[in-house]
Amino acid sequence: MLRKRLDQLLAETSLEVTGHQRELLVKLVEQLDKWNKAYNLTSVRDPLDMVAKHIVDSLVVSPYLPSGAIIDVGTGPGLPGLPLAIINPDKTFVLLDSLGKRIRFIRQTCHELGISNVTAIQSRVEEHQPEQPYAAVVSRAFASIQDMLSWCGHLTDHRGAFLAMKGLYPEEELNALPENIEVRAVYPLAVPGLDGQRHLIALGYADTE
Repeated sequence: MLRKRLDQLLAETSLEVTGHQRELLVKLVEQLDKWNKAYNLTSVRDPLDMVAKHIVDSLVVSPYLPSGAIIDVGTGPGLPGLPLAIINPDKTFVLLDSLGKRIRFIRQTCHELGISNVTAIQSRVEEHQPEQPYAAVVSRAFASIQDMLSWCGHLTDHRGAFLAMKGLYPEEELNALPENIEVRAVYPLAVPGLDGQRHLIALGYADTE
């Protein structure tokens, strides 16, 4: 049932997802469902609903990811990071969350599914100091873009991007951006199986030269 649902939804996108990757995505849903019963990782209870609300909703961001290391801040149970890592084995992902049960889930899932391009880190975002700036900071966890920028500003530099996953087009938030931040692109996202608008907002540090 889960594989059929996943195949149906992916058929409505332009994403290229191999058969093996689809198997891993189904196993991810099964893991999330199993752990959720004990650890309450997500409010979505039905595995079939997880396919659209968690898996496909994460995957539609994939075409807009840059090359280089990507950090998913406030990843929760690995969203969008784990689905994106599964279909982008050539990219490196860091999944950051402050709650131990979420990080344990991610590490165990990566171990069982053989996902080798993910590093899970338990930390508050303001305490995470990367050795190198990330190519992109992605998140669907922040209530506002301003929060994302204020908490995550140290994680990238002028070459990197902040990728904010939003619902409705956040016009008021974008009108209130700091002077040193620019909107680089706005991507309307179509998520099969979900009603309502979705947008990916790509932001970055403005060139001051």
